[in-house]
Amino acid sequence: MHDVWMIVVIALVTAGTRFLPFLLFGGKKKTPELITQLGKVLPCAIMGMLVVYCMKDVRPLQPPYGIPELLGCAAVALLHIWKRNSLLSIGVGTVFYMLLVQLVF
Repeated sequence: MHDVWMIVVIALVTAGTRFLPFLLFGGKKKTPELITQLGKVLPCAIMGMLVVYCMKDVRPLQPPYGIPELLGCAAVALLHIWKRNSLLSIGVGTVFYMLLVQLVF
C-alpha cells in the first residue's frame, strides 16, 4: 500500500509541475519579464553546468589524459554546429564517447 501512495504523490507532483505554468500564465495574461528572461538563459546555463559535472573527474595528468572526454565534447560541438540538432549531437557524442572508452582507451 505504501508503494501505491508513493506513486500517487509522484504522479500528482509531476502533473502539477506540468500544469502549473498554464494555470498561472495561461489565457490572456502576459508572461512576466523575469520568466521570459529565465526561459532564454536557463537552457545554456544548464548545459554549461552539465559539461562541468561531466568533466569534474577528468585527470589530465593521468592516462588517458582526458582524451576520450575531449574527443566526445568535440564530437558533440562539431555535430551541433553542423546539424543544429541537440538530440542528434548529444546522442551521437555519447555513443562516440562510450565506444572510445570501451574499445580504444
